[in-house]
Amino acid sequence: MNKRSKLKYTRDNQAPFFVIIAATLWAVDGIALRPILFNLPVSLVVLIESLIVALLLTPFMLRTLSMLKQLSYKDWLSFFGVALLGGAIGTMSITKALFYVNYVNLSIVILIQKLQPIFALVLAALFLKEKLTFKFFVYAGTAIIGAYFMTFGLSFPSVNTNDKTVIAAAFAMLAAISFGSSTVLSKRALRNVSFEMGTYLRFSLTTIIMLIISFTTGSIVKVGDVSSTQLLVFFLIAFTTGGTAIFLYYYGLKRITASVAAICELAFPFTAIILEYILHGNILGPIQWIGAIVLLLSIIKVGISNTSTSKEI
Repeated sequence: MNKRSKLKYTRDNQAPFFVIIAATLWAVDGIALRPILFNLPVSLVVLIESLIVALLLTPFMLRTLSMLKQLSYKDWLSFFGVALLGGAIGTMSITKALFYVNYVNLSIVILIQKLQPIFALVLAALFLKEKLTFKFFVYAGTAIIGAYFMTFGLSFPSVNTNDKTVIAAAFAMLAAISFGSSTVLSKRALRNVSFEMGTYLRFSLTTIIMLIISFTTGSIVKVGDVSSTQLLVFFLIAFTTGGTAIFLYYYGLKRITASVAAICELAFPFTAIILEYILHGNILGPIQWIGAIVLLLSIIKVGISNTSTSKEI
């Protein structure tokens, strides 16, 4: 194996862990940062965070904008789909779901989010023709089962009968479908561009979409309600759980299949549960800890197996 091949092998081997890091950052966003933006319209929240990242990246991407001329209409459609589903609809939906449960009763939202890999796996097989081996399904199934027991133990999820919980469940389902679809579209979109350009296009197109939505819904007039503390949070999100997370995610996704990425994203509920314990004192029971360990080991196993079975999946 020559030096270049060895370097590529090393990058491919490490790629799943970049997706795991990104998913971990998203959990930090949902548990620790986004609650501070609770009083703002959801569309305005997504607009501001997307706009900040797009503006920050613009100076670095100006020299490479010429490569956009090489993109086909299918490439542009893929990026538009990523921006619409992942950047706009998915982000607004999960934010709205969390707003409805006041960031306290997260169980129903997290449970429904665990359906995201299912949508991603099915779409990856249908549209990207990714072949999934029996071993992959074993690891993927184990990861989802572990995620369930980590969250709920041996109990069933607590679902209140009030309207807010029902609405939160609906938004969480829409987010799961949107993010699952976005994972597959992102893999397709990154075919002919670098992960840096992919990140830039994702936030730039999302900003355009959110500007239209914000002006249409009238939420843009609430921009004056953003406090100095919230503005600081927006910049913190841009440099960590927003722009940086997507940057790391696309770096990993460029080198692995959408199917593997979907399972690695289960690091989100794992981290969310840990943060719930650290920040809110919600202690995990023995069964939940076993589920957490099973989830973590399954995610790692999926990542490692990607290298040795890349030709199969």
